[in-house]
Amino acid sequence: MSKESRQEVASSATSDVDRNRLDFSPWLFAAEATEEQRSRQADFRGALNKRAGCAVEDDCFVSELASVQNDTLRLGARTTVAAGAYLTDELTTGRDCTINAYTVVRGRIALGDSVRIGAHTSLLGFNHTYSDPDTEVHRQPLTSVGIRVGDDVWIGSHVVILDGVQVGDRAVVAAGAVVTKDVPAGAIVGGNPARVLKWRVPGARPSAHTDEVGTSVADLADRAREQAGVLLDRCFTPASGGGLFVDTPHAAPTVRAQCDAVEISYLLLGHAPPQVPRDDLVDRLRQWQDPRTGMVGPLLPDGSQRSPAPGLFDPEADYHVLSVGYALDLLGSRFEHPVHVVAEARPEEILAGLDRQPWAENAWGAGNWVDVLSTAVRWNLALGVPGQPGAVEALFGRLLTRADSSTGMWGSPRAEDGLLQIVNGFYRASRGTFAQFGVPLPYPERVVDTVLTHARDVRVVRPEVQNACNILDIAHPLWLTRQSGHRTDEVTELARTLLTNAVSHWTDRQGFGFRAPHRTTAGMAKTVPGLQGTEMWLALIWYLADLAGVSEALGYRPRGVHRPEPVGTLFS
Repeated sequence: MSKESRQEVASSATSDVDRNRLDFSPWLFAAEATEEQRSRQADFRGALNKRAGCAVEDDCFVSELASVQNDTLRLGARTTVAAGAYLTDELTTGRDCTINAYTVVRGRIALGDSVRIGAHTSLLGFNHTYSDPDTEVHRQPLTSVGIRVGDDVWIGSHVVILDGVQVGDRAVVAAGAVVTKDVPAGAIVGGNPARVLKWRVPGARPSAHTDEVGTSVADLADRAREQAGVLLDRCFTPASGGGLFVDTPHAAPTVRAQCDAVEISYLLLGHAPPQVPRDDLVDRLRQWQDPRTGMVGPLLPDGSQRSPAPGLFDPEADYHVLSVGYALDLLGSRFEHPVHVVAEARPEEILAGLDRQPWAENAWGAGNWVDVLSTAVRWNLALGVPGQPGAVEALFGRLLTRADSSTGMWGSPRAEDGLLQIVNGFYRASRGTFAQFGVPLPYPERVVDTVLTHARDVRVVRPEVQNACNILDIAHPLWLTRQSGHRTDEVTELARTLLTNAVSHWTDRQGFGFRAPHRTTAGMAKTVPGLQGTEMWLALIWYLADLAGVSEALGYRPRGVHRPEPVGTLFS
């Protein structure tokens, strides 16, 4: 075969391979089409324009491999329709729109200028009715409100937009989203059902201060900042050794009270508590760590300290792994020593410890064990001490494989308190592991279902019985699973209700008690405002406000034990 013949065959083969290139990549038509292809496309547009109700501009491209069955079709300048697209009923577009391969556009659809639609997306501007249970659905009438999409909108691949939705100008709809309600202008939405994830146009975000709930949380935050100094003074006991914080006036000093004071001061004032020099606070907290075990023992009533009991879970010392570690982190420091009892734990010891936990009877206690262990791992890693090979993998592996697929959690409901133990235990176990290290949960949608069921338990959520632990343990799991998009409207409604309750629990110049104040519980020690209650309620209020879309009104974001961001990744 001659050279010319081989070139001719090669050219023919290339032509066969690429014969549908412009049908599936129509944005290339203007630059790459041959005169023959342009002539054929002009003939095809002409045939479309002969149909009643059709008006396709001369510089549009409509693939002959698309199924165009519209009663009304008006395509603006430079609009393209790719192969496999399925168009019916009424479609009107502005200029520079793209309808990519295998997109379904049906019903009454109006697109603005520069709307880009990814492949395999469906805009369904109609709906079946099914009001008569005795008539098959396909025999019942259709309804059509229609879909309207504004200008400069990007709709990703595999999106479904349902009838009646309006998508505002300059919005972005993330791939895979199922859009069931209007998308605000300038928003980026995603999930199923789709919800606002962030804002493409920051100035388009509605001000939380125009929202009644947003106004109430903004007022609370302003009062808390103004009164922070008084609140800290109220719980500070001066002494020759520098003085110590107490949780509530006249109580004995505790390790946690020093840490809660640090957290509150950084949250509201942006610096260390003014009652004690920062360097003195750092030195005190670091010196309280037992160099042998790495744990921090409790304070005695006179302010002296006892050594922690051997092992990891001295019940009076274990939470200090969290509170002291994060207080030092806020102060720009860290533990002096690793938490040796965790650094030395072998995988089989971790697994045995997990199996010993009372998941059925006391899931909160089991979750506490996990939280302390995993947070110790966090501080050890910061000191360059990774622990025994396979220990962290054993922890996460056991949690992942033992999670209940029906609840997304660990443990079982109890007759005496329903889902309280497993929800509270889930918060503690997931806080130190999945949340702290940014590891995906195994069953996020089931977590949402479980928490929403639990949140209907009046024994927990009635305003007069609320306490900081129980409400935080509702707020944090819902925030952690928010990206699932599961039951978003219900989550938002619950967050707004709990947020309204929470704001009302504040006592001026004193802060929050651990338990909500109420005339029926007046005089109970847990309702007295103090540092622990204030730190916890301020943190959980942020989580609820973020779920409700008004967190910007607070002007703060938790940074210590309850920080929302992961500290880093464990697994590459």
